[in-house]
Formats: sequence, C-alpha cells, structure tokens
Amino acid sequence: MEFSSLIAHPEMLLLVLAPIFFACILMEWYLGDRRKKLPHSARYHLPEVLCNFGLAGMHQGADILTGLLVAKLYLMFFGWRLFDIEMNAINFVLLMIAQDFCYYWFHRASHRIRWMWAAHVAHHSSENMNFSTAFRQSLMYPLAGMWGFWLPLVVLGFDPNWVVFVVLLNLGLQFFVHTQAVRTLGPIEWIFNTPSHHRVHHGRNPQYIDKNYAGVLIIWDRMFGTYVKEEETVEYGITKPINSFNPLIVTFSEWRSMFKEAFSPGLTLKQRASLLFSPPE
Repeated sequence: MEFSSLIAHPEMLLLVLAPIFFACILMEWYLGDRRKKLPHSARYHLPEVLCNFGLAGMHQGADILTGLLVAKLYLMFFGWRLFDIEMNAINFVLLMIAQDFCYYWFHRASHRIRWMWAAHVAHHSSENMNFSTAFRQSLMYPLAGMWGFWLPLVVLGFDPNWVVFVVLLNLGLQFFVHTQAVRTLGPIEWIFNTPSHHRVHHGRNPQYIDKNYAGVLIIWDRMFGTYVKEEETVEYGITKPINSFNPLIVTFSEWRSMFKEAFSPGLTLKQRASLLFSPPE
C-alpha cells in the first residue's frame, strides 16, 4: 500500500501493521507456552485470546462506523484552524509529540472519569499480560469522547488525516509494550514508554493503580507525578474482576453497573452526575 494512500485512509494503518503484530504474538507464544521461559501470566489461553481478537474486531468496526462523523467534525474545526501547517519531517515529529501529550491526558482522564473508564476498563480487565492484551480495546471509545482529545491538534492547523494517522500510529507502537518478554531497556526507560513501565500501568497492586499513563513518551508521567518504577511483581487486572471471556460482557459490564447505580431511585441530580463522572472508585 502506497504511503499517500495510507495518509488518505489512515484507518488502514493497523491492518497494514497486522502481520508484524501476529509475528510478535507467535514468537512470544513460542517463548512462553512452548519454551516455558515466561511467567504463567504471559501464557496464551485460547478463550481469552479469542475474546481479545473479538474486542479488537468490534473496536475496529466501531472506528470505521463513527469515522465518517468524526471526520466531518474534524474538517469543520479544521476550517477554523489557527495556522496552515505544512507536513514535513520536523512538523511530523512535532505532531507526534503533541499527539502523545494529548494521549497522556486522554489516558489519564480514562482512569479518573468513570464515564471514560467504562470504555477503557475492557483493556485492563485481563489478568494476563502478553501481546494479545494490546488487542483488548472497546467499541465504546467514540461514545466515551476519545476523539475530543485530538481536536486541539486540528484547530492548531494539523491536517485531520495526519492527526488520525498519528493517533493510530501511537496506538500501533503501544502494541510492543504489552509483553513480559522484555525486562528493561536501560537508558531508553528515561524517555520512552517500555514494557516495564506499561506492566506497572496494568497492575492492580495498590502502588501501581493509576500510574504510567504514557503512550510513547514516559516523560509526561515524570513531569506530572504519575510515574512509578516496576519493582514488586505485577498483579494484572482490575480490583473488580469481570470474570468473563464474552466480548460483549467485557465491553458493557461497567456501563451496566454505572447506569444501574446512577439511575437508582432516590438520588439527587448531583449524586447521579457524580456516579457518572467522578473517579471510578
């Protein structure tokens, strides 16, 4: 696929990268399941792998269905842009950094606002950590408001197609931090998100909860006080387990609980709003 076509249709990026993803999954499976070189929580269990792939397919479908609406919205805001930013190597790097900064705040909000956590919890609900865990995404991200975090980039003057391309590239790069096959990466750990940093993020150990929100750059966590080093063995999952490999249950479990609580009889409007938008705890 030509690069110009990929920019014109950025939603195809993850499909283009899929052979690399599956090659990594195969190597990790061989190392962990066949050679027994990885912890048990890194093993591949067929029901969960099928669930992960199902969630990925549902997420991709939702992105395609809502993409036209979001694209029209981005184009409308692009008409109000502050600058005309021509894409070149320097501006591409600047866009990557700016988008990663926006991603940090999206990710942090997804843990601290229950409405957004209801979508994001699907990604954290696995009690294992391997490359297939990266596929655990939610079809509810558009409803949760993920698209709104990239609007400032469009208003600034970055072409919407390039913004979407960089958003998906960031997501694609994050695939590689969902593994236990890599322990630490030396000096790289100071600047970039790594498997060690992201294992912390998926931990339900009290000291690991709501830490290491990084997408590509760990510098945002260091700057804003959410960085924690991996020390104690990580216990993966969430504090209120879903206990299902059904993609629909994994997707909608927290939404169901949230709405049931928020619309219980006898609550004030303020209490209902708090149950929808306060931190999930």
